[in-house]
Amino acid sequence: MTVPAKPLSATILSCGLVATLAIAFGYIEAAVVVYLRQIFHPGGFAFPLVSFPLTAESRNLLLVEVGREAATIILIFAAAILSGRNRQQRVAYFMTIFAVWDIFYYVWLKVLLGWPASIMDWDVFFLIPVPWAGPVLAPVLVSLALLIFAGLIIYRDRAAKPIMTTLWDWFGFCAAGFIVVASFCIPGPHISQADYASYFSWVLFAIGLLAAVALFAKCLRRQ
Repeated sequence: MTVPAKPLSATILSCGLVATLAIAFGYIEAAVVVYLRQIFHPGGFAFPLVSFPLTAESRNLLLVEVGREAATIILIFAAAILSGRNRQQRVAYFMTIFAVWDIFYYVWLKVLLGWPASIMDWDVFFLIPVPWAGPVLAPVLVSLALLIFAGLIIYRDRAAKPIMTTLWDWFGFCAAGFIVVASFCIPGPHISQADYASYFSWVLFAIGLLAAVALFAKCLRRQ
């Protein structure tokens, strides 16, 4: 059975609420990082990162942080499920929440800490299963792409012309995502080394991101 489309005003309201949630969530994330930097980098956060001894206390704090990151993804997933009325809307809302949260995380850090000074400053993005690291520009580009994808999905869904995908398309998106994640994970173990920047490959990152964009464009053209 086809679910009737929501009025345009209701769709705009849903998108606005989702974006507001993501912006607020970005502030929470940034606030946590303010505390973490005071604990782990009291002398200042700069690359290459200064290694700290893994005591029982610091190890426990790292485990707590890993758990918090996992909980964050679960919350974003749950919010997307509750916000959407069908599969495509839920995927679009997940992309929207993730992207707005990620972008505003850096906006709030700029407000709270005056950091990053440049979009090319390096950051540690994630810790599961290993540290992810790279220039701030890289995840922002991913988030912008996700926002465009989400907007097109919602537009096509409202026009009763949902984007058609196959199982092979999903395999392709997963492979593209894996390449992007790999480009972040490769430099992760080297963030305390003087040549840390040499481990990030813009070519590898671009291959993953452009592959996802090309695959999405192919799905858009499919009737």
